[in-house]
Amino acid sequence: DPRGTYVCEAGEKRLSLQVHYRMCQNCIEVDAPTISGIVVADVVATIFLAVAVYCITGQDKGRMSRASDRQNLIANEQLYQ
Repeated sequence: DPRGTYVCEAGEKRLSLQVHYRMCQNCIEVDAPTISGIVVADVVATIFLAVAVYCITGQDKGRMSRASDRQNLIANEQLYQ
């Protein structure tokens, strides 16, 4: 606990310093293994998401068009009702 009064004495001079320190209760220590774990998890999640998007969009290539996907064109002489 670094709180308290610190005194520096140099010869006849005496200086004091009051230190107030508050620690976070929900903090985690951010060290090299923690940061590397976060980076690796982010890369794995990004690759998984990219593969999922590729697989989902890749299924549309061989799909046959349905009749509801086609649009019938009307000749210029016909009226649209």
